[in-house]
Amino acid sequence: MGLNGGKTKEENEKNTERLLTDPVLKELLGAGWGTVTYRQNTELMIEAWHWNARGTWSNAAKQEGYFTGSVEPTNEMIRHSWAYPLPHRGATEGDGNGWSRLTDGNLKSYWKSNPYLTKQYTGEDDSLHPQWVMIDLGAKVDVNAIRIAWADPYATRYYVQFWTGEQEPFYEGINKGAWQTFPMGTITGGKGGTPTLKLMNWKIPVRYLRIWMTESSNTCDTHGAEDKRNCVGYAINELYIGTVSADGQFTDIVKHVPSRKQTITWPSSVDPWHAASDLDYGRGDQIGFDFFFNCGVTRGLPAMIPIAILYAIPEDAANEIAYLYKRGYPISHIEMGEEPDGQRVLPEDYATLYIQFAKAIHKLVPNAPLGGPAFEGTPGDVDSWADANGRVSFLARFVDYLKARGHLQDFTFFSFEHYPCMDDGRKCADWSSLYWEPAFLNHVIQAWKDNGLPPDVPFFMTEGNDLGEGGIGTVKSGLWLADYVGSMLTAGGAGSYYFHYIATEGRGGGGFLPIDRDNHVKSYTPQYLATQVITREWVQPVDAIHKLYKVSSGVKDKAGNTLVTAYAVERPDGQWSVMLINKDQDNAHSVKVTFADPVTRQNRFFSGAVDRVVFGPAEYRWHADPVPAGEAPPSGRRRGWGEGHADPDGPPSKSTVTSTGAETLYQLPKASIIVLRGKLAN
Repeated sequence: MGLNGGKTKEENEKNTERLLTDPVLKELLGAGWGTVTYRQNTELMIEAWHWNARGTWSNAAKQEGYFTGSVEPTNEMIRHSWAYPLPHRGATEGDGNGWSRLTDGNLKSYWKSNPYLTKQYTGEDDSLHPQWVMIDLGAKVDVNAIRIAWADPYATRYYVQFWTGEQEPFYEGINKGAWQTFPMGTITGGKGGTPTLKLMNWKIPVRYLRIWMTESSNTCDTHGAEDKRNCVGYAINELYIGTVSADGQFTDIVKHVPSRKQTITWPSSVDPWHAASDLDYGRGDQIGFDFFFNCGVTRGLPAMIPIAILYAIPEDAANEIAYLYKRGYPISHIEMGEEPDGQRVLPEDYATLYIQFAKAIHKLVPNAPLGGPAFEGTPGDVDSWADANGRVSFLARFVDYLKARGHLQDFTFFSFEHYPCMDDGRKCADWSSLYWEPAFLNHVIQAWKDNGLPPDVPFFMTEGNDLGEGGIGTVKSGLWLADYVGSMLTAGGAGSYYFHYIATEGRGGGGFLPIDRDNHVKSYTPQYLATQVITREWVQPVDAIHKLYKVSSGVKDKAGNTLVTAYAVERPDGQWSVMLINKDQDNAHSVKVTFADPVTRQNRFFSGAVDRVVFGPAEYRWHADPVPAGEAPPSGRRRGWGEGHADPDGPPSKSTVTSTGAETLYQLPKASIIVLRGKLAN
């Protein structure tokens, strides 16, 4: 939940408090969303998170090492918290602007792996949690040698490998190739130093290389032998790749610079060691927990809370949860980390961290409800590189690891993100992408079930949106949101959270709630207005049971696309409420609504007065300002953005229609969300 309002501590603090206090907060709550989830941003930035500025360093004298936030509440409220970029990172890419220490040209800096993935903490042989670094040369280049400037601890057994696939060894290409060890790439009895290794007697064109490390020297790094965490794992100062000539001359093709212009690398893990001097206020404000729970954004309802797991230590996470329980804050679930798949973590590595952190948390808070792993938005199951048995499913291997070690009971819920238009190559800015959502979502959820999600484990979508057309130019994003929420709940989801639930200042009227510098709402957006239909009209804004029923629709186009989807609930007030989404951009439709009673095996219908609520082009219209001379208009995914204004910008229209029974026709305006609500005839 990182908020960035400037480069200084003061600017970021002011921005956070502005966005989460009245009058902005009042407008935000006016949308109607209920429970919230706190999103943990530092995991994506490869940073350590000091959720509590009060705490202890493992090396107190030097204010460095591994930080543990204080578990004890005081009169001083935690209003803000901050990030510490990790000095031993090995990733060039990812969120933020950090870079890898593996190709930064500085022999005094180094990447180091996470000590909590070694035998000292896993209780398992290090070969069961191999650590690796991957190098992307940008294109296929003739290679036959590598030079590794080892730091301490170094690998005594490792393998230098190349990728055989044509696509990158992640995402779409992750199992469309294999890692093959170079003919002379198996190294045993490694001695550290800076060896130049000839990998083969000829050259081959490769783009991706990997160093796969299975045994460590367990010698201590530059931080000393006083802390055993400094003396386990693997560390590398710099990597050089290229060719060795017949006379032994090595030619390096790696670009060594301390920026993202360097040759790209990615590691299996990163040591969470850092120092007080690494604090960077410019990375934004992770909202302080006391402010979060007391400002009003949670409405006093139980919230889903994260811990950092990839770049943190178990004791710190345990203290965080214990602190919140001591404060008496209502917590519904605890999400263990953020997007381990996006950080390229292997499932067994995430699983062993999960167990270590679960043990630490349950030691202080025995009944804390833990879950995860907050997969980033994917078009199906998350694959990893195949293990020794050929298994690729991250979820299946994660669940099996917990089960084999007697910790499946610590996995009380499953969470994932849902971005249907993220990097999948489809034209999501096109209106027709609305037709895909229900089937796409059901495909994703079925993939989780098919690949090991235990049937008694509830699942939540904890972050997501339609990035293909989240703009303000049309009502499309609002229709997507209503269709997604209905689809998710119909598919059996235990809950869904709205991401981007925050006000934003800037050009145009983008975001969920655009405001100006004086905290005035510039316009209500399609997703804001759609939210009001969902939370205020379709369902009741009360903590009571709503019964959801599946709905079939016969309104299709010539291509077989379902033009009208619908979602029916029996509300606590005894009314039946049907939310219909007419995804036909150009045409209105008239429909009949029938309720099939499974008890009497008879059809039932609305009776008498039926409330009708509509949100569509008649309730929202964007008027873009003229494009200045010499500038190109926005297109594609940003179509409709820019300066302008909405008129009208809500509210949804309301009327009453009278049902006369089975033959009653209900009018659905084009490109609209419609709620029909009333009583059924006996």
